[in-house]
Amino acid sequence: MFGIHDLTLFIISGLLLNIMPGPDSLLIMTRSATQGWRAGSAATLGICAGTMVHILAAALGLSAVLSTSAAAFTVVKWIGAAYIVYMGIGMLRAKLRDEAPQLPAVQPLAWRKIFFQGFLTNVLNPKVALFFLAFVPQFISADSSSKPLAFIVLGTIFNFNGMLYCHGLALFTAFASTRLKIKPLVSLWLNRTMGGLFLALGARLALSEQH
Repeated sequence: MFGIHDLTLFIISGLLLNIMPGPDSLLIMTRSATQGWRAGSAATLGICAGTMVHILAAALGLSAVLSTSAAAFTVVKWIGAAYIVYMGIGMLRAKLRDEAPQLPAVQPLAWRKIFFQGFLTNVLNPKVALFFLAFVPQFISADSSSKPLAFIVLGTIFNFNGMLYCHGLALFTAFASTRLKIKPLVSLWLNRTMGGLFLALGARLALSEQH
């Protein structure tokens, strides 16, 4: 249908690719560990919304600009890297809040803000756009009558499977955090450690080259 072939292989490959660690999974784990699974789910929905933007842009040919224009790629890359670094700095500056008579807890972030964090982290990463341009067409026949539609169908399947995995990751992280009874101070330093990793990821994105 739509010239799509090897759908089972596509789904399996997509799931394996989703398991690979990156800024998206780190954000989900951080929010789930410090604020519970609902916060992780908010990040997941934002990430999936950003992924859908990449899918539609690639299907319409807009992402091809990033693969052919060094200037466009560099602009998006630096904006994305700056935002990831900004998030990392925010995590490093996390503080404890007093909640008498309970122990202090890490200052929570609104779910709406977490959603947009996930969205911007994903949509401002040009590597995601290039990934879809390189990966998805391999499963579309050259004689497909509607390549854009086939691209959107495959991209949506990839995004849906990724959403299921990320929600599972959020639930698992939140459950593990609860079972281990992570103390507020440990949660604070976990947040800061993740902030340091985001700084490293932002630097890595900034130094990445167009392929």
